[in-house]
Parts: sequence; structure tokens; C-alpha cells
Amino acid sequence: MGALWHGMANMSAVEANGEFVLTRGQGATVWDAQGREYVDATAGLWFATVGHGRTEIGDAVAAQLSRIAHYSNFGDHAVDTAVALAERLAAIAPVPNSKIFFTSGGSDSIDSAAKLARRYWHELGRPDKTLIVGRERAYHGMHVGGTALSGIPGNFEGYGTLMQDARTIAWDSGKALLELIETEGAERIAAFFCEPIIGAGGIHLPPDGYLDEVRRICREHDILFVVDEVITGFGRIGSDTGQGHWFASSRFDLDPDMMTTAKGLTSGYVPMGALFVAPRVAEPFFAPGGSTWWRHGFTYAGHAGAAAAAMATLDIVEREDLLSAATALQDELHRRIAPLAELDRVVEVRSGLGALAAIQLEDVPTALAMAGTLRGHGVATRAVGAGGIQVSPPLVITADELDRLEEGLRAALTA
Repeated sequence: MGALWHGMANMSAVEANGEFVLTRGQGATVWDAQGREYVDATAGLWFATVGHGRTEIGDAVAAQLSRIAHYSNFGDHAVDTAVALAERLAAIAPVPNSKIFFTSGGSDSIDSAAKLARRYWHELGRPDKTLIVGRERAYHGMHVGGTALSGIPGNFEGYGTLMQDARTIAWDSGKALLELIETEGAERIAAFFCEPIIGAGGIHLPPDGYLDEVRRICREHDILFVVDEVITGFGRIGSDTGQGHWFASSRFDLDPDMMTTAKGLTSGYVPMGALFVAPRVAEPFFAPGGSTWWRHGFTYAGHAGAAAAAMATLDIVEREDLLSAATALQDELHRRIAPLAELDRVVEVRSGLGALAAIQLEDVPTALAMAGTLRGHGVATRAVGAGGIQVSPPLVITADELDRLEEGLRAALTA
């Protein structure tokens, strides 16, 4: 038996069937320990936006580690690279003059937002506003707060009540949010967490007008609107024009009170996340002459090596115009994958918004096995939600790799 305990895994099955061990990657292609190659249909886990094998990111990290690897950013401490990255992120933030709170990943960002929402209302003299609201099918990481917000039953099964003040509503209904407000009272609700596109819960696109509706409801009832862009942030969302957007919050003009990010920030080369905090929420903590502490933080938040990786990643996105590439990929994936809905095994294909898609299988329990079958056809992917197959390749995927992806998907689904 191996020593590695895999995340999100049935370890009995892993022990019985063996591990899928990867040894290298280049662009949107990865190779396993036996030298077989696969199109990376999931960009690692949504994160490898600029592709694998980018030596310039490694070089930037190495140079930073040789100079100073990290120093705590607690109190008034900071490393210059983290300061520079915060300024760069603030410059592309959907809400001008946002503050940037660094974390070690997406789950950290979610729990930080949940805590800050409560702390914000406490500072405004409204300590009863503690309720945090999520949606069915939603995934917000696996820390305590994110698990409590999860709309995927299997993710919180067996843990008991992790957070008393957490509620889950229907994923596609503004009316459901209004009904919760009526039941619980707006004076109790601190924040509503919303993925622009539900990711791990099955890649579900928002109904027309839904995002605008829930944003308006939150504003009218004085509830913080937290947009979870761990998946959609840093380019994957594409555009309905040609230019592309850094964030879904920009594409859909969501004006978030807070925005959680990670993954594409460093393209997965080093773990890092960032919580974007709009001026409204930051103000009580930054007010001149104030004495308010937010007693929260992480040892490796703003890690200098991670900040260097993020700076190099953002350089690549800008230099190679990957925001526009995401728009092109959004349309190309839709063109190539949407016809798979005609196959007998497929119920629907969810695509056409952002550089991501899901192939929904009719026989839900077969999705995990289908992900294994796809490896035999040169495609590395995974099951998502209830019977979905994830497609979210690196933004740098080539025409040849797209051909291999399309051919592998069709071959596996018709086998």
C-alpha cells in the first residue's frame, strides 16, 4: 500500500486500481509515469491557465527564493514582491480602490470572506448579522466555512453541523433568496456567496438575468455580495465580445463587496489566493485614526515566492493576450463539444459561457468510470457534479490538442 492519502478519493478503490501518476507537462499535454500522453482537459484542477512547463515562472520563483523566500505579513511586515502584486491586482479589480488580502488558496479565501463579513457588520454595530448563505450545487472549498456553505451533500456528510449560521438555497432562483430573507430576516444575514458559474458542482451556467437579480436583492436588503471567482477569475470567463475579461465580476458588472480568487492567479505553479475587498467593506478597518484589528491571517499569505509566480503569470496572460484567447476558446469548445449532446449516453452539454464545459451523462454513476475510459483515449479529466465530465483546458491549448480532445471525447462516449 502506498503512503499518499489522496484528496476527494475512495482510497480503497485507489489502492485496488492504482494511482494515475503524472511526471511532466507541456502546454495542454501531460505525460504519465509510463510515458503515455494525454490532453489535460481540466488544466490540473481549473488552475493551469497558462499551461504546463513555463520555465519563466520557475525562474522567477527561483530568483525570488534566492533573494528572500518569505516573511510574515502580519502587523506592518511585508515583502516588496507581495506589495507590488497587491498594487497590480488592485489595478485590475472589478471595484476600484479594492484592498487585497492574500491567502494560501481558494478555501482560505472563502473562509476569510466569511469571517470578514461577520466582522464588518460587528464593526458597524450590527453583530446579529452572522448568517452566511450559499447555493445548492455550489462548491466553496473544503475548510469549515466553505464546507458549511457547500451545496453538494456528499461534501458535508458525516461532519455534523460545522457552522450553525449557514444556509443553502436553490442555485438558480432569486425568489429563493427573497424567501430566505423573509424567513430569517435581512437583519440576520451577513453575506450571500455566489459562483458566477457553478464549477465543481457540475459546471452550471447562470440562468439569464440571475446574477443581476441576486446582486440587486443583496443591495436592496443590505447583504454583502461575495462572488467566488476561484475558478472563473484571471481570464477563464472569456467575453461576449473579443477582448476578454479578467473576472466574471467585470464581464457581468457584478460590483462585488468581496471577491474570492486563487487557482489562475499563479496558474497553479505555487499555491496562492487573494481576497478582493471593496472599499465599503475595508473602510472600518482602514479609517484614519482607527484602532480596529482584524485578527485573522495565514503564515504563508503573500508568500514572496508565490507572489513572484503570480507576477510572472500575469505577465504571460498580458503578453500573450490570453484574455482574448479565453473568448476564442469559449466559442471553440462550444462548437466542438456541443454536438456530443446527440450521443445516446449524453443528456446535455453545458457550454458557451467561459472557457469551460460539462458533458452530462444520462447514467450518473458511470461518470467516474467514464473519466477512466477517457484516459484510454488520451484525455485526462474527471467527473464533476452528478454525472458530469469536466472540460476546462489551459487557455493555451493548441488546435492539434483540441483535435485530440474532441476525438478522444467522442471515441470514449461512443465506445
